[in-house]
Amino acid sequence: SSQVATGKAAGKLSSTLSWVKNTVSHTVSQMASQVASPSASLHTTSSSTTLSTPALSPSSPTQLSPDDIELLAKLEEQNRLLETDSKSLRSVNGSRRNSGSSLVSSSSASSNLSHLEEDSWILWGRIVNEWEDVRKKKEKQVKELVRKGIPHHFRAIVWQLLCSAQSMPIKDQYSELLKMTSPCEKLIRRDIARTYPEHDFFKEKDSLGQEVLFNVMKAYSLVDREVGYCQGSAFIVGLLLMQMPEEEAFCVFVKLMQDYRLRELFKPSMAELGLCMYQFECMIQEHLPELYVHFQSQSFHTSMYASSWFLTIFLTTFPLPIATRIFDIFMSEGLEIVFRVGLAVLQMNQAELLQLDMEGMLQHFQKVIPHQFDSGPDKLIQASYQVKYNAKKMKKLEKEYTTIKTKEMEEQVEIKRLRTENRLLKQRIETLEKESASLADRLIQHKCSSRYSEDFVLQLEKELVQARLSEAESHCALKEMQDKVLEMEKRNSSLPDEENVARLQEELIAVKLREAEALMGLKELRQQVKDLEEHWQRHLARTTGRWKDPPRKNTVNELQDELMTVRLREAETQAELKETKQRMMEMETQ
Repeated sequence: SSQVATGKAAGKLSSTLSWVKNTVSHTVSQMASQVASPSASLHTTSSSTTLSTPALSPSSPTQLSPDDIELLAKLEEQNRLLETDSKSLRSVNGSRRNSGSSLVSSSSASSNLSHLEEDSWILWGRIVNEWEDVRKKKEKQVKELVRKGIPHHFRAIVWQLLCSAQSMPIKDQYSELLKMTSPCEKLIRRDIARTYPEHDFFKEKDSLGQEVLFNVMKAYSLVDREVGYCQGSAFIVGLLLMQMPEEEAFCVFVKLMQDYRLRELFKPSMAELGLCMYQFECMIQEHLPELYVHFQSQSFHTSMYASSWFLTIFLTTFPLPIATRIFDIFMSEGLEIVFRVGLAVLQMNQAELLQLDMEGMLQHFQKVIPHQFDSGPDKLIQASYQVKYNAKKMKKLEKEYTTIKTKEMEEQVEIKRLRTENRLLKQRIETLEKESASLADRLIQHKCSSRYSEDFVLQLEKELVQARLSEAESHCALKEMQDKVLEMEKRNSSLPDEENVARLQEELIAVKLREAEALMGLKELRQQVKDLEEHWQRHLARTTGRWKDPPRKNTVNELQDELMTVRLREAETQAELKETKQRMMEMETQ
């Protein structure tokens, strides 16, 4: 390595810079063609990948940082040595194969950091160039290598290879999509300024970074109308744009949404997020039972701190160098790394969290945890792979969650049905009340008349039968409602408390209004019953001494008395039914 450093003379650096400036405009297309060709030499692959850095970075394509220039000089010198001695590469590769479990040698094999860096470049160049063979034959070793971190200049092409996003047909539609209008444009524009507000590439209003970010989000909202745009996805797209041009970033984002469960996470229902929260909470209960009990006692729900972990893959939690390393592993292994890192973070902070209340825990997650790993992500990643993750158990939890959600949906359907029945019962009660009032009027009119016909007696008997039937039906409806109330109480006690707070608040307000209306109706009904009873008592007092009336008149009076008694019982039953309905509303409120 010291020979390489010494060989970087001023003349050599000048010629390298000139060479870079002359070829940088063609680097992106060269990179794609050279990676696709298995016969391309290691020199071609490494050079093209390195030279693509300016085109993939937010800075101007014709400007290189001192670090980039130094790396280019190192790589060119190393490639020159490799060209003069082709056996060097075979010997290096042979030493990798002899290492057994990994493609990369351990850090203890050499004390020279610069040599290891060059070694990593050579290795990643070979992996990129021979990607299909390497991924098929040495998938486990590739995963281990990704966990150690993908070199910055290889990250763009390796991410595309990991998710199979190269040569996607949808890439050809990108320019046409940008000409179309999306219904999500206002929402996207609103959130653009909130995405990486401190990053140079995005912080300036109407900058290139904000424009390409808007383009990719708009294009995807047109491709996937169901998802459209979801807040949080812009952070993932922003990270992609820090590594590659917008067309490639668009293709990678489409693959992530399709193949990495992100589309389900970002759907309007966010059903997949609910599943992830359920699985993660079960992991906490199993591995950190004391912390789980503390969270429950403080009503500190998993979604209050972990939702953003899954929606942005920690990009809004940790600084970019840490989050990017986690994203490397996500590209290779999927959402499993989010569960692992999340549980590792909780394990490392368990002692502090157990001493805090809800407010203190929120502050700890927002202020303390994001900066715990500023020195580097290696400790966190190592801890995450000490976490026991059982894929079969996660599948089992997914089935459990699906069953719970199905029951909840059935319960919602049942509640809607009960509400419909309540409405119909209310209409029926109103009809009965009108019929009762009409019958009472007729009774009063007939009482004022001194003549009673046989037809009138028969009519009273029929109406008495009808009144008794109505009373029986009201009792049946009341009993049925009481049974449903008991059933609802049992179901409510067994269902998990996992609801959308905003929707519940709106529902609570509506239910409270209905409850107030019902209370007023109940009060009015009770007053009506009281008035009717008082009227009946006065009637009885007036008719007490009239036992000497003719037999037919006595029969009519008895029928009228019995009919009025049934009406009173019916009114009381209606009052009790309204009380039951009131209990139903209180149950819905709970």
